Amino acid sequence: MAAASIGIMDSAYFVGRNEILTWINDRLHLNLSRVEEAASGAVQCQMLDMTFPGVVPMHKVNFDAKNEYDMIQNYKVLQDVFNKLKITKPLEINRLVKGRPLDNLEFLQWLKRFCDSINGGIMNENYNPVERRSKGGKERSVKGSNKIPKSLQTNNTPPNSSSVGLTKASGPKPANTAQVQALSKELTDLKLSHDHLGKERDFYFSKLRDVELLCQTPELEDLPIVVAVKKILYATDTNESALEDAQEYLNQSLGVEAEDEENGEQEQEDY
Repeated sequence: MAAASIGIMDSAYFVGRNEILTWINDRLHLNLSRVEEAASGAVQCQMLDMTFPGVVPMHKVNFDAKNEYDMIQNYKVLQDVFNKLKITKPLEINRLVKGRPLDNLEFLQWLKRFCDSINGGIMNENYNPVERRSKGGKERSVKGSNKIPKSLQTNNTPPNSSSVGLTKASGPKPANTAQVQALSKELTDLKLSHDHLGKERDFYFSKLRDVELLCQTPELEDLPIVVAVKKILYATDTNESALEDAQEYLNQSLGVEAEDEENGEQEQEDY
């Protein structure tokens, strides 16, 4: 399938995490607030179940998965579905189950693009996510908890409730020529601005991705400066003090190293 091979520089990978979370929560009636809450693979399974009804064996999907073993079982189900649908995108399970925001965001961005390419971004109104989810987890480990994480519980708030009371009788008013021209110009300007922002995001995202890959190099990942950078890369939206935390960690680490070096020099002098 075409979307299975979209490149890393595709615009799909520049969809923000808030848009991704809204897409998931609206369609599956969930309450996710962070992309890493989807690290168990259950959300991805149900998204494909919604896009391809009947393909995913939902009774094998564990929405209560908390440890890596249970999460991997969900990804095995997802891999089987990929095979059925002849989706060739590799599943980097060992990275996804770690719950790292960038890894999970990247996969969910791909998933949204893939699902939108199948259904045109239109929600399947005949799909009942709550009912389908109730069929999941029948084959859970006996060690698993029966309590579903709050973020994966059903969101019963009706979508777009503020628009329900709009009066149908009012109807749209016909636009005159001047309005049409003004809107057309505004639309053109927005498209140009969008293209510019897309190129700018492509540039900065590629740099960010390069930094992440460099930080994951085994020879470097334990260095204080690299740990400090990862604290910033993997900080959540709610953590406004990520830079301060990274600086504090770096100062402490460098202070300890400087003290050890000074002690070593003193010991040599004493010797």
